[in-house]
Amino acid sequence: MTVVDRPEELSRILETLRADGHSVGLVPTMGALHAGHRRLIQRAVQECDRVAVTIFVNPLQFGLSEDLARYPRTLQDDLRTCQREGVAIVFAPPVEAMYPDGPSSVLTTVSVRSLTERWEGASRPGHFDGVATVVAKLFAMSGRCRAYFGEKDYQQLAVVRRMSEDLSFPVEVVGCATVRERDGLALSSRNARLSRAERHAAAALHRALLAGRERILAGETDPHSVGRSMLEAMEAEPLVRPDYAVVVDKMGLVEPDRLDPTSSYRLLVAAGVGPVRLIDNLEAPATASSGRETPAGSRTATRIADPPGAGIADPPGAGIADPPGAGIADGREIRFSDPTPKGMVWSCSVA
Repeated sequence: MTVVDRPEELSRILETLRADGHSVGLVPTMGALHAGHRRLIQRAVQECDRVAVTIFVNPLQFGLSEDLARYPRTLQDDLRTCQREGVAIVFAPPVEAMYPDGPSSVLTTVSVRSLTERWEGASRPGHFDGVATVVAKLFAMSGRCRAYFGEKDYQQLAVVRRMSEDLSFPVEVVGCATVRERDGLALSSRNARLSRAERHAAAALHRALLAGRERILAGETDPHSVGRSMLEAMEAEPLVRPDYAVVVDKMGLVEPDRLDPTSSYRLLVAAGVGPVRLIDNLEAPATASSGRETPAGSRTATRIADPPGAGIADPPGAGIADPPGAGIADGREIRFSDPTPKGMVWSCSVA
């Protein structure tokens, strides 16, 4: 395994690999690798000739109220994980390699208008500009590849897809199903900052999504009614501070006026639990037999619940321990030993 810390080194290695006829898979992360990252790496190794993992805590995506210094740095553990999983290249640049004059001196940023103005964009101003900028830089350094992103950060996936299309990067962006704990909580490095009671309460986000999906499966056509059901499920946990709970179109993340019985949608929720902000989402098929994914794109959606105030946009904390033997991918149970579906991986865990 080769470890590099300069953009030009990464570009040179990947260009050489492609010239030799190898396909390239890239897994960009901010480190503190957990079981969700490993699953993506495993998928990349299975389906790509060569896999590179990037590890970079991007300061541009942290807001003024978020403590960049608290974000976990576990590089040596991450390198061992990459070695075990068969990664060929790790790109772990210092901040000055990505932003030579410092992040505060960056004059050019990437902004995906409309799509970033609601939901997470409203609660974390500037966050998606930071995400889009660093991902654009990584796409430019890496060249032609397939880019797979976890669907847990569904709005981020939509932002990256639209950015890549608009800027004509030679990158195919593919979403990967969310990996969950046994009680449905989506895997995230920030989960480790929760106390035992907060961790138990955090499962309310997934219960809210299931409640919303059940309303739609039962024939509910009013998206606001579905949203209220999800909010009530979260509010039933005293330790959960709901931000939003909405039903949106899967392509544009727009909240529809009415739910079409022949269509399927995406349910989005966000809440503060203890010191962290948690987000989650779930597909909401209109019928029990409907379950195929369609890409998230762009357009504006509207909030149905105002954020409760400060304190829920803290950055993630320390890494998360392995899940207790099984996971759930978008409502269907998958064990970590299951064969992985086909596709090359570029997974970005930059939120």
